[in-house]
Amino acid sequence: MKIILDTSGYAGFKMGNPEIVEFLTRANIILISPIVLGELMFGFINGDRFKQNMDELDQFINHEAVEEIQIGKITADRYSRIAAQLKRQGTPIPANDIWIAAQAMEYGAELVTMDRHFEKISGLVYRYFPLL
Repeated sequence: MKIILDTSGYAGFKMGNPEIVEFLTRANIILISPIVLGELMFGFINGDRFKQNMDELDQFINHEAVEEIQIGKITADRYSRIAAQLKRQGTPIPANDIWIAAQAMEYGAELVTMDRHFEKISGLVYRYFPLL
């Protein structure tokens, strides 16, 4: 099973959400986007545990099942199509989440999230975990 984490999915994992933790342990490949890394680092910079959070993130990224992915032309094309669809529907979501969804589609991965707004993207395979 191949999954991709959005920022809330990583946060849920770090908070010890048992459903997310169990789901991640079953994954063969866990993809992480530079968009998610940027959002996490932004949160760390604005928090009071920057070094600890960065050390934990580095440990996570260095796990053998985790793979950092990049943004290229295919992701950009998918982003544009998703953004246009959401605009036509009148159901916008944050731009960063559109990028993450585009990468999930490009890489054929199931998105792990605690954000319901991903349901607005047709064709996206995702697993929603509610806040506990």
